[in-house]
Amino acid sequence: MRVVKTATPAMARAINDRLALDLLLEHGPLTAPQLRTMTGLSRPTVSDLIERLKAGGLVEVTGETGEDRRGPNARLYGLVADRAHVAGVDVRRDAVNVTVADLTGRVVSEARTTIGARADLADLIAKVVGDAVGQRALDTVVVGAPGLVDPRDGELVSPNDVPGWRRGMMASVRERLGVPVTLENEVNLAAVAELRTGAAAGSEDFVLLWLDDGVGAAVVLGGRLRRGVSGGAGEIGFLEVGGVSFCDLVDAGVVRGLGRDELARRIAHGAFAFATLLDPGLVVLGGSTGHEGGDELAELVAGHLRAPTPTEVRASTVKGNAVLQGAVLTALDLARDHVFGSH
Repeated sequence: MRVVKTATPAMARAINDRLALDLLLEHGPLTAPQLRTMTGLSRPTVSDLIERLKAGGLVEVTGETGEDRRGPNARLYGLVADRAHVAGVDVRRDAVNVTVADLTGRVVSEARTTIGARADLADLIAKVVGDAVGQRALDTVVVGAPGLVDPRDGELVSPNDVPGWRRGMMASVRERLGVPVTLENEVNLAAVAELRTGAAAGSEDFVLLWLDDGVGAAVVLGGRLRRGVSGGAGEIGFLEVGGVSFCDLVDAGVVRGLGRDELARRIAHGAFAFATLLDPGLVVLGGSTGHEGGDELAELVAGHLRAPTPTEVRASTVKGNAVLQGAVLTALDLARDHVFGSH
């Protein structure tokens, strides 16, 4: 006879606490009655979890609501946003950009520095992150960089695109900052931003075609990034079209001299490859070329795309630096799991 395991009291409390915290993240400050309605939990259970979260330094009274604005039912409970902070880092070929956000995702600081020819890149990254964070409590850092990230050790396989990058550098950055630091391919992080806040919101399956001074792609299937066994999923730049690499056809330095229709025809070759092999249903055009081309370019690409399955083409709608935004979103997921699970 199969034995069905039930949640222990401690496990049930942890589940209820995380449910309440996620609701506060989504909706902002809530009253105890609102939490009871949204969670379906009893009055005593909600009272207990509020006291636990207050004692753990995760929740605080932020004000009152209602006509009388008196009594425990009128108190608004919100997250203690500065309990922890995250940093998203975008490492370019010539610069390092950093965005720091609190636990709610509110951006509190930004910083940027150029990469000198003889700079120690690990020191430089740690310094610009430290300058941006200041005296705030830093929990997690996510770094985006061009190139393949080896899933075995989390390091760049071919770090030649960034001056001063060396194998094992992430370990040096972790040692200097003293917090968890995760490295991710830049286009994969941009895809996270498109999935959560951009053109792919509401779509669990899509490909982000990155068209910039580097050419690549990110694959999202079932709402999850697909990196491949060696981290090389989406390396569309190596695809040959008529004996020429796709990268050489649509690199930012090349497209400036092309008409819109010819550019769209070239981009359609890359979109066709993904539509044929993966049937994602959606291709998002990102990077500087995708942003600048906008809806007009997306429509032209769709017109040239002769895919065997229905495939929509959209322009990226993420405002600002998509890589940085994806890095912050990824870091927030990691930090919340850590902080919310350890109170």
